[in-house]
Amino acid sequence: MTLSMQWMTMAVMLLSGLGMGTVFDGYRVVSNELKFPRWWLPVLDVVYWMAAALVVFRVLYASNNGEVRAYVFIGLAVGVILYYLLLSKLVVILVKWVIHAFRKLIEFVLKCLDILIVKPIKLLYKLLIVILGFGTALTIFLSKIVIQLVRPFWRLLAWTVRPLFRWIERLLSPIVSKWRIRERLAKPGQIIARFWSKWFRR
Repeated sequence: MTLSMQWMTMAVMLLSGLGMGTVFDGYRVVSNELKFPRWWLPVLDVVYWMAAALVVFRVLYASNNGEVRAYVFIGLAVGVILYYLLLSKLVVILVKWVIHAFRKLIEFVLKCLDILIVKPIKLLYKLLIVILGFGTALTIFLSKIVIQLVRPFWRLLAWTVRPLFRWIERLLSPIVSKWRIRERLAKPGQIIARFWSKWFRR
């Protein structure tokens, strides 16, 4: 391996160290801001280090076919140290600002949805309830008025047809008495009454 390739590999590892530090700080800030359960942190740490190892190995393989030398670890260490000395505070502030901006964006979207969709639906529902209540009250009121107006005509009609019903009653009374409908209907009633008193009034 030539000297230029070694320096290239070391520079790539330095950048990988910077990237590892950036991702670790971002993950740490996100987990604190989102209040992840404490038992999740060891799991997330393991996942982070496994992903970091895979990425570093992939970068190393692309730069020098995966040869592990001392300058590889030196480049990673220098990159991590430079990150924590120069960029760590800036990255933490930037990640917190992004999370805060994302929260504000979500709050804005929810407020817009509330103003444009939820509140109109609630207002429409209340208006519909008021209209239905008013329509029901108006219908009942008009029905009472109609009944009061129709009642005299109904009484007049009943008084008018009463002679007709009396005439029909006089006409049918001989037939009813001849067929003895009342006696025939009374006998089943008496049988039912005796059965009831016999079985249920002991």
